[in-house]
Amino acid sequence: MQTQERLYRLVVLGASGFTGQFVAQEVAREQVAREQNPRLAWAVAGRSREKLQRVLERVALKLGRPTLPSEVGIIICDIMNPASLDEMAKQAAVVLNCVGPYRFYGEPVIKACIENGTSCIDICGEPQFLELMYWKYHEKAAEKGVYIIGSSGFDSIPADLGVIYTKNKMNGTLTAVESFLTIHSGPEGLCIHDGTWKSAVYGFGDQSNLKKLRNESNLKPVPIVGPKLKRRWPISYCRELNSYSIPFLGADVSVVRRTQRYLHENLEQSPVQYAAYVTMGGITSVIKLMFAGLFFLFFVKCGIGRQLLIKFPWLFSFGYFSKQGPTQKQMDATSFTMTFFGQGYSQGFGPEKNKPNMRICTQVKGPEAGYVATPIVMVQAAMTLLNDTSDLPNTGGVFTPGAAFCRTKLIDRLNQRGIEFSVISSSEV
Repeated sequence: MQTQERLYRLVVLGASGFTGQFVAQEVAREQVAREQNPRLAWAVAGRSREKLQRVLERVALKLGRPTLPSEVGIIICDIMNPASLDEMAKQAAVVLNCVGPYRFYGEPVIKACIENGTSCIDICGEPQFLELMYWKYHEKAAEKGVYIIGSSGFDSIPADLGVIYTKNKMNGTLTAVESFLTIHSGPEGLCIHDGTWKSAVYGFGDQSNLKKLRNESNLKPVPIVGPKLKRRWPISYCRELNSYSIPFLGADVSVVRRTQRYLHENLEQSPVQYAAYVTMGGITSVIKLMFAGLFFLFFVKCGIGRQLLIKFPWLFSFGYFSKQGPTQKQMDATSFTMTFFGQGYSQGFGPEKNKPNMRICTQVKGPEAGYVATPIVMVQAAMTLLNDTSDLPNTGGVFTPGAAFCRTKLIDRLNQRGIEFSVISSSEV
C-alpha cells in the first residue's frame, strides 16, 4: 500500500449521512487518542460542503475541540460523477465508504479506489453486493495492490473475527460454531435508521439474483470436518441462554463462510461450519416478530409492496425502524452480546468415527451496534489497514474482514475500545 504520499490517511465518504456522521466522530476521537503519535491527517467527503461543515462543527462541540473543523479536510464529490470520485480517491490512503444502499451506490466508489491505487473499507451488510464485488474486482485490486474490505461494521466483524477468536482459543480443532446475538435495550426501547431497512428490502426482493450469482460461481464445496451442523427451526429455544431465537438474516453467515473458504484454500486451515441466530426473549416478542416477518415477506415480493415497505418503515417493522433513527438516549442505553457456542476435537483426537469431544463458549460484547460499535469497528479496521501492513495478505484484493485481518492486531484494538472478546468456558466432554 502506497500511503505516505497521499494528502489524507483516511477519508470518510458520506460523512453527512446518518451513519457517516458517527464514523467522522469516531475518526476525530482516534485523532485525539493519537496526539502523541504522528498526526492523523483525514478528511470528510460528500456532495454538500455546508452539510459536511456542520458535521465537523457538531463533532467539535461534542468532543470539546473547537479547532477541529479547521484541521479536517473537506472534499466535494458525487457518486454520480466518476471524475469527482477519482479526485477524492487520489487524495486518500484509505476511503471509509458510508454511502448505501451499496447495491446502488457502492460499485463506483470501489472502481475509483482501485483505479487510483486506494484501499477502501465499507460497512455493507448486503451479501449480493459483497459477493459480486469479489468476482468483478478481486483480480484488479490484487494487480493494484489495494485492499477492498466489505462488511467492516457490525455486519460482520464481531461474527467473523468472533469465529476466528473462538478457533484460536480452542485447544484442538474447532469444527462448528453457532452464534447468538442478544440486543439489550433501555427503557426507551430500540430503534434503527431506515437505511438498514432499505438495504434489507432490496436484498430480499432480489434473492433470485443472489442464488444465480452463487450458482454461476461454480465453487467446489469446502470440506465438512466432523458432523454436519444442523440448522435449527425458524423459531427455536436456546437452553444455554434461556431464550427463543430466530435465524440472523444479515450478512454474517455469507461473510464467515467466505472467510473460512479463504483460510482453508490459502492458509490450509481446517474450515469451520457456522450458523447465526438472534435471541428474542420471551414468547410475546416471538409472536410480534412473526407478524412483522410475515408482513415483510408478503410485501417484499412485488414492486408496489417494496415501495410501501420503504415509505412506511416504522409501520411495517412494528416501530423497530424509522426515518429518524435512534435518539441519543436510546443509543446510550443499548448494547449487544454475541455468544459463540463451538464444538470440535481435542489434540490427537480426530473426527474419524468420533463424536466431537470439545466444547467452547466465547463472547463479543459492545455498545449499541449500529451507530456506536459500527463506527468503532470501521475506524479500527482502517487503522489496522494502515499500521499492520506486514500482517495483511501478501497481495491486495477484495477480502472479507476475517481474511484480511486474521493475523493482525485488530481484536486487541477493539478490546481496548470497548468491544470485548472473551472466553466464557472451554471443556472436554
